[in-house]
Amino acid sequence: MPDKNSADTNDLQGPLNWNPIRFIRKKQQASLAWRLIFVAGLWAVVSLVVAGAILVALFREAGEKALDERLEVHMTAIVSALAAEGDQQNPALRRIGDPRFNMPLSGWYWTVQRGGKVLFESESLFGDTLRLQNMKGELELKQNVTGPAGRDLRLLQKRIQFGGLQPVTIAVAGSTRELGESTASFAWQAAITLGVLGLGLVAAIFLQVRFGLRPLTELQESLGRVRQGKEEEVQEDLPKELKPLAVELNALIHSNREVVEHSRTQVGNLAHALKTPLSVITNEARSSDEPLALKVSEQADLMRGQVQHYLEKARMAAQRRVIGVSCEAAPVVSRMARAMEKIHRDKEPEITVDMDETLLFRGEQQDLEEILGNLLDNACKWCDKKVSVTLKNNNSSASLIALIVEDDGPGLGAEEKKRALRRGQRLDETVPGTGLGLSIIVDIAGIYGGSFELGDSELGGLKATVILPSLTI
Repeated sequence: MPDKNSADTNDLQGPLNWNPIRFIRKKQQASLAWRLIFVAGLWAVVSLVVAGAILVALFREAGEKALDERLEVHMTAIVSALAAEGDQQNPALRRIGDPRFNMPLSGWYWTVQRGGKVLFESESLFGDTLRLQNMKGELELKQNVTGPAGRDLRLLQKRIQFGGLQPVTIAVAGSTRELGESTASFAWQAAITLGVLGLGLVAAIFLQVRFGLRPLTELQESLGRVRQGKEEEVQEDLPKELKPLAVELNALIHSNREVVEHSRTQVGNLAHALKTPLSVITNEARSSDEPLALKVSEQADLMRGQVQHYLEKARMAAQRRVIGVSCEAAPVVSRMARAMEKIHRDKEPEITVDMDETLLFRGEQQDLEEILGNLLDNACKWCDKKVSVTLKNNNSSASLIALIVEDDGPGLGAEEKKRALRRGQRLDETVPGTGLGLSIIVDIAGIYGGSFELGDSELGGLKATVILPSLTI
């Protein structure tokens, strides 16, 4: 016996074990439209994400370039001031460029050093030191560093020699906070813009796929109308990619009908060819009262019944293969119920009908009449007073209908139910009949891919249930 706690645990873990890959594959198998929308949507999302990343990278690169150009301007001003006065104090160095060089720890700094000794520096350093980088023999260096107060800086560093003096190292640094903020703002705006564009693309893809696959839906609907018997062939007014398929389907439908018609003709010819010799044998045997003649007449009658049965079965099998054969089931049920009330008027059975009038039987109307006629006839023969007929969708499948006939008669035992379904079996010889009625229903239901079973009715008698293929109006 399964552990209830274990089952509960599995139920709780179900959402946690959800597999997106399995879900996507299931959806792709279920719908061609979903597969196209998914692939196109995924490509659009990936493309927009990559495009957004490239745009943000280009924006940041342009910002860094503009910052480097600003640092170059300040570097030129410092070099010019030093070239004019050399190592002497120069008031021009105090008035270089941006006022932020004079604001304490503003994030904008400059310094001039020789041999590790600071010659000049901006007031914004406020006693702190701007650490220079090892230039490794290079004359110019640009890179991102961490400066005073732990702020991220963009550093421009150059080694310059004035006259015969020892070279000096000049460094100018600017804060990258503004660049980071502007880049983040641009990234957010780009994400919103590309997100809206992405939604528009997905909507356009959805409409494009639905519009593009519409001819397939029309072909499906047309084929459904053919299966329901509302049209003779599939419409061929389709795009050139689908028109050959519609033409081939129509050719298949016509070929199927021709084969069935040929089979019917052959069955009819065989019936006539057999009935004539059997009639001659029967007439000759009945002209004599000898035991042999009586035996021949009896066997000839059995042969005639068997021939008629199998010819009828061949007709049903041929009809079952015809595409587009169907009939409304409700009118047949109503008509047969009224007919049985008249046939058994001496017993005055109360026949109640409960049916879904939207159901179509996917088969020959004559076969449905044969089934219902046998069931109602048996029910009316054996009932005390009440007979019930129910026509509904089968619970296990919407493509099947259930035809249920019940009575309040004596019913049947388990063994009697098995015997009743055998060909030629009659459980009560005092009631008129051939014993072929229920076995014929078994054959017809089997040919249509359905089933027939006997059970116990809530009315107290027999319950006969036939499952047959259906179409919904």
